[in-house]
Amino acid sequence: MEYIPILTIAGSDCSGGAGIQADIKTISALGGYAMSAVTAVTVQNTLGVSEVFPVPPSVVAGQIRAVLSDIRPCAIKIGMVTDEALIRCIAECLSDCPDIPVVFDPVMVSSSGYPLLPPSALQVLKEELLPRCTLLTPNIPEAGLLSGFSLQSDEDTTTAATAILAGGCRAVLIKGGHRTDTCMTDFLALSSAAGIATYTYTEQKIRSANTHGTGCTLSSAIATFLGRGWELPEAVRAGKAYLTEALRSGKDVRVGHGTGPLNHFFSPLKQIVR
Repeated sequence: MEYIPILTIAGSDCSGGAGIQADIKTISALGGYAMSAVTAVTVQNTLGVSEVFPVPPSVVAGQIRAVLSDIRPCAIKIGMVTDEALIRCIAECLSDCPDIPVVFDPVMVSSSGYPLLPPSALQVLKEELLPRCTLLTPNIPEAGLLSGFSLQSDEDTTTAATAILAGGCRAVLIKGGHRTDTCMTDFLALSSAAGIATYTYTEQKIRSANTHGTGCTLSSAIATFLGRGWELPEAVRAGKAYLTEALRSGKDVRVGHGTGPLNHFFSPLKQIVR
């Protein structure tokens, strides 16, 4: 018998709503066994990020390799990366496990506007980390930075997704949360031998001040479902359903004085043993 181990490589949020903390909550709520490699320690709360202290790349690599050599994960989620050296370090570690699905949430700017990735690191990220990823989950501004296109329409989204896939990742999920529509549509483009397959996922937008950590939660949920053996389109669908209910269940709960967290444990699973 064994658990379903999922590794998250991301920054720490001391207020508990995003980053490693949100990842561990999500993985645990969906029945996985959560493991972590911390890339940065942030000083933040629901009002925003004030400071970021990167963990040395050698220490991040040590954490990752310690896990890989002992408790091999069924899936890996990557969140906050801080600079070129760290990106190269993570990419090198991933080269040791090409068979493990990797979900990368390219966090470039915090929801409060704090820059988390210097522009100089973008090219390194595109050249060295993206080709090692199964799924990339950018929001609309991030997809614009990664593709070089401005996303104003559905056609722009398709063009941007195609450009991102050309960089080597297997699939890209462009999240539609930044649009002002009453419905939120996410667009998945999946590369295969037969070409590019596309899927759309539409949910009614939930009006809530508690949206801190939505990207972390979604990417961790998808990684957990992949680790449980689900195919990618269905893992995305299930991840979005989990995120939607976490938003709905937490929208009326007050935590802090700014953008509050989701309710990750609205209906937690027991830890899965298989």
